[in-house]
Amino acid sequence: MNDLRFTQGVVDAGSAPAATIAEQLATMQAADAVELLNELEQNDTVGIIAEMPRDHAVLILDQPELHSAGAIIEALPDVIACELLDAMSADRVTDIFHELDAEARDRLFPGLGHETQQALAKLLRYPPHTAGSLMTTEFVSVPANWSVARTLQHIREVERSRETVYAIYVIDPENRSLLRAVALRRLIASEPEASIMTVGRDVAPVTVGPLTDQEDVARLFRKHDLLAVPVVNDGNQIIGIVTVDDVIDAMTQEMTEDTLKFGGMEALNKPYMQIGFLQMIRKRAGWLGVLFLSEMLTASAMQHFEGELEKAVVLTLFIPLIMSSGGNSGSQATSLLIRALALQELRLKDWWRVALRELPTGIVLGTFLGLIGVIRISTWQMLGLYDYGVHWHLVAATVGTALVGIVTFGSLAGSMLPFILQKIGFDPASASAPFVATLVDVTGLIIYFSIALMILSGTLL
Repeated sequence: MNDLRFTQGVVDAGSAPAATIAEQLATMQAADAVELLNELEQNDTVGIIAEMPRDHAVLILDQPELHSAGAIIEALPDVIACELLDAMSADRVTDIFHELDAEARDRLFPGLGHETQQALAKLLRYPPHTAGSLMTTEFVSVPANWSVARTLQHIREVERSRETVYAIYVIDPENRSLLRAVALRRLIASEPEASIMTVGRDVAPVTVGPLTDQEDVARLFRKHDLLAVPVVNDGNQIIGIVTVDDVIDAMTQEMTEDTLKFGGMEALNKPYMQIGFLQMIRKRAGWLGVLFLSEMLTASAMQHFEGELEKAVVLTLFIPLIMSSGGNSGSQATSLLIRALALQELRLKDWWRVALRELPTGIVLGTFLGLIGVIRISTWQMLGLYDYGVHWHLVAATVGTALVGIVTFGSLAGSMLPFILQKIGFDPASASAPFVATLVDVTGLIIYFSIALMILSGTLL
């Protein structure tokens, strides 16, 4: 193992065996220890976790921020790995099992405790990015005929084996259906001899089904200020809970994927520095190839107007200006609409309202940029900084008018594309900024040269 020394939270070269480092990390907060372990080679991390006290090793492995947790578990001796997995939260064990290959799953599963096996069998059957895949089966539930005192005693007995005690779920003792969710705070403040059913408000708890999308779960947390939400089956029987920390982790991952898509590449399933060279090429080459082929349409558009370019070379000076302005306006509109759709501020049926809003917005923004373009050409001509020819005022009018048309089209196209993608079943985030810019580039050239033909016909053209 490499020699290591921990100094003020930084991993430096030095001399320290795994046991010594493990002992030092055991005195730190789990999140801080994870940051340091993420800087090490995987073999070093495995050796350190193997030497750690089991309770602290469990805390570290329970952190979603730990890189390659599945690979670490797989590299540990099976006895230690199973012991750690048994002590971890069920939802985190499920995440790790998703990272393992089939051979490793088959090897480790028989060594797990019965409760862990049952939880895994239940959680692994739910698709990724659903409430079922996020939930944990470690929650506190009590029958409706219990008293406050008996419930508090039960919490003391099972607290260590439950992921959270934010809320206590009251169930019907006969059919096991969920009746109420009682906050721990209200429970502590109640009379010990009172019935658990008299504690808290007499309202049905907010629940989700196991196949509810994680984005919809996140919206419920935001709407109701929840710390946990119960997951129920068709019989309204609670099968697990989703906690706020799991939702935050899931949404962070979702936002990362959307950001990468919007930048014009596939989502990465590992931290940047852990992505292999060939895998990085595969993730980026596909989108770049599609965008390159799309940009070839730009060359085709310019070839179509080759004669006009030969007659009025001055028009070529403003092609980058025209293309970038249209692409920028389209990207702005796309960013706004993707966010609004993600937060459900807009629905598919609102597309016409968005179009009516973006049309005047595009015209005003295009006029604003067009005026700047006209002023720039006029200033350069009058100050003698550049000679645009005797028909410079027509060139300025062409550029200004083209900017109005191109920015308006960019705003409309950029705002409608997310709606179109969502309508046909794609993620609106796939409307990446490069894709929108490419679309507007090609159309922008056609608009530019068409306006030039109308304004400059009989003079330069």
